[in-house]
Amino acid sequence: MNIKLYRAVLLTFFLIAGNLYADTAIVPAFPKISASSYLLMDYNSGKILVQENIHQKLAPASLTKIMTVYVIGHELEKGTISLSDEVYISDTAYNTFGSRMFVEVNSKVKLEDLMYGVIIQSGNDASVALAEHVSGSDISFAALMNQHAENLGMNNTYFVNSSGMPVEGGGNYTTAHDLAILSQALIREHPEIYKLHVIKEYTYGEKKAITQYNRNRLLWRDQSVDGIKTGHTDEAGYCLVASAIRNNMRLISVVMGADSKNSRVKSSQTILNHGYRFFQTHKLYDAGDEVTDATIFKANTDSVGLVIEDDLYVTIPRGQYDQLESVVEIDKKIIAPVNQGLKLGVLSIVLSDENIKSVSLLANKNIPKGGIFNQLKDQIRLLLLK
Repeated sequence: MNIKLYRAVLLTFFLIAGNLYADTAIVPAFPKISASSYLLMDYNSGKILVQENIHQKLAPASLTKIMTVYVIGHELEKGTISLSDEVYISDTAYNTFGSRMFVEVNSKVKLEDLMYGVIIQSGNDASVALAEHVSGSDISFAALMNQHAENLGMNNTYFVNSSGMPVEGGGNYTTAHDLAILSQALIREHPEIYKLHVIKEYTYGEKKAITQYNRNRLLWRDQSVDGIKTGHTDEAGYCLVASAIRNNMRLISVVMGADSKNSRVKSSQTILNHGYRFFQTHKLYDAGDEVTDATIFKANTDSVGLVIEDDLYVTIPRGQYDQLESVVEIDKKIIAPVNQGLKLGVLSIVLSDENIKSVSLLANKNIPKGGIFNQLKDQIRLLLLK
């Protein structure tokens, strides 16, 4: 073969191969880790990037306290309790076994201190004290936890107490998927409370000051990690829900049923690193952005703006942003009157011919019925559309 021709053929081959490579994301399969269940989810898009047995019902141990803290946050927001409340420590709270804050029986402890005791020290005594303060008993508080779980769509979760300690005849159960949903809600709805989860130590003691350290060892190993909670019982194994933020991309990892403290930390770090190495989250639209407009009939205007309700994020393999496409489907016959917020179409985000996200397109304002002339004119237009 002629040398020049050979070089031309070779160059053409590499150009084609390069274009194919650019269009195809190479994300290696995530290696199995030693845990019963695990998950990685992007906080903003909700995209699940790594998963194994994520709907398997398992004992959560002290991961239960994520819901305990979430419920307390909700009550604080409602104004039914305050951080300055003096919370009575009952015999029941004081005698709760397992990890402790070391509050004294029959004493009163500021609610804010108990929150630190739950979040940083994982105190079961603090959890029960908070539960009794809100609902009168730990059992009643568990019913409140279950109501919130249902509202959040945690369909495979059930609580019988606020601490996560085993109960004869059946204790708390949940899934990695449900814990990710809960963690997402905690971060989104109660950011001030979530900020407490990054604190590495807390000192408390009425008779003798006791310093305890946050059991989430990732806080020392990875500066991007700012929460969330560890858990351990013989039944649950070693568990860790973690969240990290790097370059404005927040990920949530869940590891349940690991065989050691070190294993749950190492596995969580591996999962998080995989997500940041191979994926990227992009914000495509802000809540309320007008994506397009649509023709409207029998109104005094010819069109109605179509907006999205929430911020729109997508999480995709790195290097694939330029391959994204938007596909808009709009109702063909939109007839006034139209109320603001009425669904009139769908926006789909497509990557490599795969629909990766769809959201509703909503009317951006109320549009009343038009005058008689416009109604008659558009009646003819509608007949022609047939």
